[in-house]
Amino acid sequence: MKGILFPGDGTTVLKDFPEPEAGYGEVVVKIRASGMCGSDLHFYHGAFEFDRAVIQGHEPCGEVYAVGEGVDPARFAVGDRVMIHHYFGCNTCRRCRAGWPQMCETAPGKTMAVHVNGGHTSFALVPVAALLPMPEGLSFKAGAAIGCGTGTAWGAIKRVGGVADTTTVVFGQGPVGLSATMFAASMGARVIAVDVDDRRLAESERFGADIVVNSREQSVAEVVAEHTGGRKAEVVLETSGRAGEDALAVLGTFGRAVFIGLPGHVEFTTQAVYKNQWTLMTSWTMSTIEQARCADYVVAHQLPVDELYSHTWTIDQAEEAYRWFDRQDAGKGVFLFD
Repeated sequence: MKGILFPGDGTTVLKDFPEPEAGYGEVVVKIRASGMCGSDLHFYHGAFEFDRAVIQGHEPCGEVYAVGEGVDPARFAVGDRVMIHHYFGCNTCRRCRAGWPQMCETAPGKTMAVHVNGGHTSFALVPVAALLPMPEGLSFKAGAAIGCGTGTAWGAIKRVGGVADTTTVVFGQGPVGLSATMFAASMGARVIAVDVDDRRLAESERFGADIVVNSREQSVAEVVAEHTGGRKAEVVLETSGRAGEDALAVLGTFGRAVFIGLPGHVEFTTQAVYKNQWTLMTSWTMSTIEQARCADYVVAHQLPVDELYSHTWTIDQAEEAYRWFDRQDAGKGVFLFD
């Protein structure tokens, strides 16, 4: 089988690998869809540390192809449609038991495409604890998106609390921001979407934004004040990693803000803002429990997650696909496998 590698110099390499075999407690997943995530580009350019010998792709989704010893057949069997939580932990500490293997307390956690092989290939070997059943009605493309980008937006909304009947400002309308806009709108928020790209803003309207702001052309603070009678926003989600100052500028009293985008710089002086009674937090992806809940919510509300993808690719188009994705001029890609 072929897999996509990143040398870390802004190129891709297609390399042949042997098909994996399931060991004790492991499952081989036949990959059907593997999404391209914005964080891939940090590794594509070598900006983050990672094992350059591992296959890339941390948004995979597919079908159980083989199961190893120790896997309860009542949990998963060959042919089952599954999502993958792309972090692996010890499965016994309090964080792992709560569905947060990326925060494993007893052993260094492992991440697909960083420490172990990812999903940009035909077959992936994963511990059974990383598998989640896919609900009927969810496509493989949607399951892949929920595995990171869309699931990250869901996790942030769950961290920040209820958004119904609020004015919610979403900074950044890439795949994570569009997903946050979609979820917030579906939950009853009035969404103000912010970006510097008119094409992304047009997409955000399609995903439920009530008001759009190109922050290169308009003052976000003025627009939010105008639409809230000067009270500003109850909720802010900052997904771009570059709008920390604007995010605080539009947050009203008793407001809640969650910072998701990287690198992200947020700075304030307590004396200047303590009377605002803000709640500020970060959010990092989601738990296995919330990944499953996100999938159920998408199906129940018939949300158009598939439409987040603007491009589909085959693995043989890896170099072209990542050259396109590196431009970051709107859109999301996915590799599809038979």
